[in-house]
Amino acid sequence: MGSCSVDRLEVFEVGPCKDGYQMGLLIGQRFSETIRSRVASDLILQNQLRPFAHSPHSQSLLKPLFYNNQTKFPRYWDELLGTAAGSGVPFLDILLINLRKEILAFIQKEGAKSANSDTSDDCSDVLVVSESMAIAAHNEDANVALVGHTYIIKGILPDGLFFVGYTYAGELPSCAFGFNSHGLAFTLDSVPPAEDEIVAGGIGRNFISRDLLEATSMDDAMNRIKSSEISVGHSYNLFETSTRRIVNVETASRKRISVYEVGNTPFFHANMYLHLPINQVQDENSISRHKRAAVLTKESKGDFLSLLGDMDDKKYPIYMTGPLLHTLCTALIDLDKQTLSIIEGNPKKGDVSHVFSIAPQKSP
Repeated sequence: MGSCSVDRLEVFEVGPCKDGYQMGLLIGQRFSETIRSRVASDLILQNQLRPFAHSPHSQSLLKPLFYNNQTKFPRYWDELLGTAAGSGVPFLDILLINLRKEILAFIQKEGAKSANSDTSDDCSDVLVVSESMAIAAHNEDANVALVGHTYIIKGILPDGLFFVGYTYAGELPSCAFGFNSHGLAFTLDSVPPAEDEIVAGGIGRNFISRDLLEATSMDDAMNRIKSSEISVGHSYNLFETSTRRIVNVETASRKRISVYEVGNTPFFHANMYLHLPINQVQDENSISRHKRAAVLTKESKGDFLSLLGDMDDKKYPIYMTGPLLHTLCTALIDLDKQTLSIIEGNPKKGDVSHVFSIAPQKSP
């Protein structure tokens, strides 16, 4: 498939819906082909998640995991039920791709980490809040199976407020980045806690980030993150247009959380914990990207985009083009212009495909 044939990212407006199931159903119907295609090409689902789910000893992990997520977030659970029904993909497959991080953490112990083990969401962010600019640039990196398997959901809620989320086919919006009409935005980076830092049956990251799309403020977003007993761990970059604030929040199981307020010094975050004290897996890829980012100029928006487009390190480039990992797109958030722009292709070239206003809106 030549890159010229890749369709522009589609924005699908959905809602207001009577319930979560209907919203999921409409999304599933609209993108059934994309969701089916993603499931058919997802080797991690086929080679690891499905066989595990069908093995007798999986129930002790999956039962509490499913129960706890459904109980805490029944509306988002119903959204996934609707997505499965609308797309014609088995509900179990939809659950497995949405909770894959929470499940893989436990099944990869059994087999040594294989070549198709999950490296499916590396990301890089560079953030700054100075007098002259308050911006963030984010590379959305994913497993090659996700190329062409993403879309943007604009969900309109019953009260007329809305969210916009960059969405992986079949997953809850958004495991990547998004914003809402309260002027709150986020980007996400996965982080790798060591095995002894992981708790089985906790809340899935996809459910927490779906919940963040409905946060009314920075404080509300923090409370939503804090109130969820997560299983694995995650790094959240939160943006509030009304206060011109950017914070990086690192989380781990057992309700551990660390908040770093971004200021004048440009802050680079890849896929490792920087300020939450925790045992973590040493990720060569992230370490290399950090070293490279440290030496690059970070004085302007153009510098940030050049940094995220950097391919100097052949083995672990910041901008990824395969064979295993691909940078799907770059998001640029400008709190002064109050915009979120999506750039497709190397961000150095600055080929903007979408621009959204992230200014807070009054309830209709």
